[in-house]
Amino acid sequence: MSIPNTDAVAANAGPSRQFEIYVGGMLAGQKPAVPIDIKELERQAKAKMPPEAWAYIAGGAGIETTVANNRSAFDEWQILPRMLRGVAKRSTQIELFGHHYPSPILLGPVGVQEMVHPEADLATARAAAALRVPYIFSNQASVSMEECVKVMGDSPRWFQLYWGKDDRLVASLARRAEAVGCQAIVVTLDTTTLGWRTRDLDVSYLPFLIGKGIAQYTSDPFFRSLLEKTPEEDIMAASQLFISIYSEPGLTWDRLQFLRQQTQLPILLKGITHPDDARLAVEYGMSGIVVSNHGGRQVDGAISSLEALPECVDAVAGRIPVLFDSGIRGGADVFKALALGAKGILLGRPYAYGLTIAGQQGVEEVLKNFMADFDLTMALSGCRNVGEITRDTIRSTRS
Repeated sequence: MSIPNTDAVAANAGPSRQFEIYVGGMLAGQKPAVPIDIKELERQAKAKMPPEAWAYIAGGAGIETTVANNRSAFDEWQILPRMLRGVAKRSTQIELFGHHYPSPILLGPVGVQEMVHPEADLATARAAAALRVPYIFSNQASVSMEECVKVMGDSPRWFQLYWGKDDRLVASLARRAEAVGCQAIVVTLDTTTLGWRTRDLDVSYLPFLIGKGIAQYTSDPFFRSLLEKTPEEDIMAASQLFISIYSEPGLTWDRLQFLRQQTQLPILLKGITHPDDARLAVEYGMSGIVVSNHGGRQVDGAISSLEALPECVDAVAGRIPVLFDSGIRGGADVFKALALGAKGILLGRPYAYGLTIAGQQGVEEVLKNFMADFDLTMALSGCRNVGEITRDTIRSTRS
């Protein structure tokens, strides 16, 4: 596998991507595999997805006001470009937990990718590896972490963990993540039970009930030990076991110490939107947090992730890194999240749309486009690196 140098990927990605698209079109008649415009990307993905997949990927909780809030929150902040700042040479590179990454963009966990493309997580893993972008394996993946690693070489990966009802399963998943070279574990806290997802309910479809999206479980030795027959022999029994064990509504802060004892990896808590919870994450020895409302999929009418971000950043006071997701749809969004204190962002639905339309190439192009858009936004705002993106580079429309 040919993997580009991180520094090369991180430097001046915007003009390089523009040139690639323009030259490909004008000299070879090639058009991008996926639309550049995010609305058209979404429209084409919707047209190609089965209705059940669209409901699962695009849907939010209730009447989806949180989904809307996640987007409208970005409009409340405006970038203040500075001129003559010498931005000919730039780097979008970041460092997290001692590892260097080409940009602040990570591939967030998206479950049940087999619903939108037959290669599912493998296509996404190959795309991430091609660009050295960290890929956070979903706990609800269609392909096991071990299989994904086989196509990734030494490309960076993290693991999302849902805390199940049996701590022995939690320990097994954590040990596997460490064994396959994951650089961090992201514990998703906001899905101890499914939100009221109206689109899924309207089509009466939950993929896990028929064995989709449970590959991390069916490949797990402890999970398999609980079954009378192997998942290959009886997938419905495996699905029933999964439903009974996958989440733990009774999880409390003191239980986090158990996970800390199972792994040496950095542990981040995903789903934090209250500053007091951000402080508690520090107090309980966590390595970082992800300010997130699960893309609006869990609590209808909740605070937007972006509105929650500054208070959470202030609450941790630089003691641990803060990452961000929910509502990112372009390079300017990435810039604003970083200006408000995020060290990186997790991209979700957009790359799933690229996967739907064009598989691995679709994911790669979505990533390239986001990285290019961010690089150009950074340059045109007068910033040479992510360290120069501070709260002084944006202004609230409320002030």
